[in-house]
Amino acid sequence: MPLPRPEFFVLYNGKEDYPNEEILRLSESYESLASLGLPEKNSPALELVAKVVNINQGRNEEIARRCKTLAGYSAFVGKVREYVKEGQDIKEAIKNAVKYCLDRDILREFFEQNATEAMNMLATEWNWDDAKQVWFEEGREEGREEGREEGREEIVRNALAKGFPPETIHTLTGLDMETIKSIQAHM
Repeated sequence: MPLPRPEFFVLYNGKEDYPNEEILRLSESYESLASLGLPEKNSPALELVAKVVNINQGRNEEIARRCKTLAGYSAFVGKVREYVKEGQDIKEAIKNAVKYCLDRDILREFFEQNATEAMNMLATEWNWDDAKQVWFEEGREEGREEGREEGREEIVRNALAKGFPPETIHTLTGLDMETIKSIQAHM
């Protein structure tokens, strides 16, 4: 069965000067076989080619014209950097860049729905250990909620088995009548 041809892209928006486009090959990071005492082969066993595209403001403008979201993101990042360069601290720069974007209808829908989360994420330096801890806590909370839900459903089953009316069970557990009736129907 033929597979669709995958293409891999990396979008670069770092501060360092970078070409508009560059090709990266995973094999360039491989340890040489000779350094391991093995004979060199003609080609690596696994190769991945990724095209790096510089999306900083003023770079690759054809892509920006074709993708409004990407252009908006580039404008936003550019504005944050401009405000930081003017002496604003990062939180203030992000806040002002969000306001700038909203005033000019740049990424409006995204910022109206996610401004607080975006500002918090961007103002915090990314740290894998912190991210893992957050994921762990979120998973833990989801597990607790699932456990509470299962516990409420078990209470409903027990109460129904003892002859309690659904309305009383609703008052005791806070579960909606639809859920209670669904549990009752499956008993």
